[in-house]
Amino acid sequence: MVDESKNIELTEDDLENKSKGQLIKMAGQLRDRRNDLNQMASERASSRDDLNAKTREKVDEAQEHREKRDELNEKVQEHKESRNELNAEANKLFDRVEKLKSDMELDEGKDLEELEEEIEQLEFKQQTEVLSSEEEQELIEKIESKREEYAERKDKLDQNDDLEELVEEAEEVRSEASQHHQKVTELADKAQEHHNEMIEAYREADDIRDEADEMHESFVEAQEAADQHHEDFVRVQKRLRELDKKEEKERKSQRDKKKEEAKEEAEEIYQKFKEGETLDTEDLMKLQKTGLL
Repeated sequence: MVDESKNIELTEDDLENKSKGQLIKMAGQLRDRRNDLNQMASERASSRDDLNAKTREKVDEAQEHREKRDELNEKVQEHKESRNELNAEANKLFDRVEKLKSDMELDEGKDLEELEEEIEQLEFKQQTEVLSSEEEQELIEKIESKREEYAERKDKLDQNDDLEELVEEAEEVRSEASQHHQKVTELADKAQEHHNEMIEAYREADDIRDEADEMHESFVEAQEAADQHHEDFVRVQKRLRELDKKEEKERKSQRDKKKEEAKEEAEEIYQKFKEGETLDTEDLMKLQKTGLL
């Protein structure tokens, strides 16, 4: 803000009624205050320009983050498309696996892990519990039956190379899809980081721009005050020239009046001279001065 208490006020009454000396003093005060205000305005303009430059830097920084975010989002989309294509392919392969299992009747009954676990439980019971001969024989037959079922199912699986290859292929495709999904997650996180950085840079740019706008208003205030003091300085200078012309006119009028009076006096002396009166030295000098002698 401009300290208005230091400003110099000039009124029409000042111009009309102040003496020449007072106006000269006021002109000096107006000039000095104008120069101070111009310096103040220049400093504020410089600060405003610095703030505007920082605003542009922050906007450029935000744009860079925007570009990086958009680039990453494009890559995210590419990996999503690849992941979805691979998952679709894997699903088709696993459907074929299930169909093969169904054709082999492997989808009915228990899988190998379940059978293996049941056999272990039965063997554990055989080893740890006290059983009658009949119960033990029954348990042994049950274990043998499970082992046969296990061997039969394992043989079917081992003998079907196509199924193993198909399962392996499906798992590989699914694994590749998982890798693309991992890239989607990683790149999306990085894209979000750049998005957050972009938002923060724009926020900082807005804050600095507000400071620049305030500084510009402050600059305008100082410049307008400087301009007003300059206008008033010019008005005082104009008034001083008017006073100088008035004084010169008055002096000329006085000189003309004295000259006329001297001429009239000299004509009277000359008339006396023509009439034969004796003139003293002073009278002769007056005649010479007016050119009558």
